[in-house]
Amino acid sequence: MVKIFRFRPIFAIDFRYINTIIILIYKAFFLILSVIIFVKRFSNCLILSHQHVRLLCFLRYKKIMKRSVVLIFLSLAMFMSVFGQKQTFVIVHGAWGGSWSFKQVDSILSVRGHVVYRPSLTGLGERVHLSSPEITIQTNVLDVVNTILYEDLQNVVLIGHSFGGAVITGVADSIPERIKRLIFLDAIVPNNGESVMTSRSDGKSAPEHKSTNGYVVPGWVNENEPLPHDVPQSLKSFTSPVSWKKKDALALPATYIHTVDNSERIEDDHFYFFAERAKKRGWKIVTMIADHNPQMTKPKELSDIIEVESNK
Repeated sequence: MVKIFRFRPIFAIDFRYINTIIILIYKAFFLILSVIIFVKRFSNCLILSHQHVRLLCFLRYKKIMKRSVVLIFLSLAMFMSVFGQKQTFVIVHGAWGGSWSFKQVDSILSVRGHVVYRPSLTGLGERVHLSSPEITIQTNVLDVVNTILYEDLQNVVLIGHSFGGAVITGVADSIPERIKRLIFLDAIVPNNGESVMTSRSDGKSAPEHKSTNGYVVPGWVNENEPLPHDVPQSLKSFTSPVSWKKKDALALPATYIHTVDNSERIEDDHFYFFAERAKKRGWKIVTMIADHNPQMTKPKELSDIIEVESNK
């Protein structure tokens, strides 16, 4: 009989944050180096016996010591930035997609020390095997609500892209006490009782897509494409209403990031209607020059905006 010995590691490192650890060590090194340079120059002058000679020494090293002091303050600022206010982000993707579309944004924000969750909605992304024509937006809302509750997240910056705006609306109405701020990324902004399909009260409907056997199938969906790719989505998730009525939810601070293509007038953009609705609600509007999916085409620029808005 052969015995198998299992060795348990003394400690474990979360490699998601290895870049942050490296940056921290790098900044600490420069801080220590700056202090050493300053102390060495200052002490060299201080040990001289004659006051006149000491004064000449200080004058001689004045520029060097001044630079050392500046370097110390800069190093301290850089060092403290690592321990700055870190956020918990929950990002909800758009229709037909999956959490995979925000992989780059997740990496950028995580390297900066933030905590990021990217739940995929039931029937989409890596959860496509659960697809069903019976999935409603309430199912999607619960996907995100349960992520927040079971991970025991507090002070969440909740981000919804496109269709995800309707989802985070329902999430905020369900658990407003867990939410710090809402960020709508070129997203649907429904009123209470509206669905994605009925959310535009200006008489214009969403772009038409083929509906087959209870699924909405955009023309660009191709099952033969390499993974990951968009997939058909339940029609009921577009036609079921969402709730937006709790006082605590209505009082949550929010930002609307409106992406605009340089080639079109801002008023012609499909999501301009929702940006205007957000403005009427008193939300901050950020206009970003990008296509509808900046998480893939401009991930760094989008991450910068998200980080700035989350600190307000």
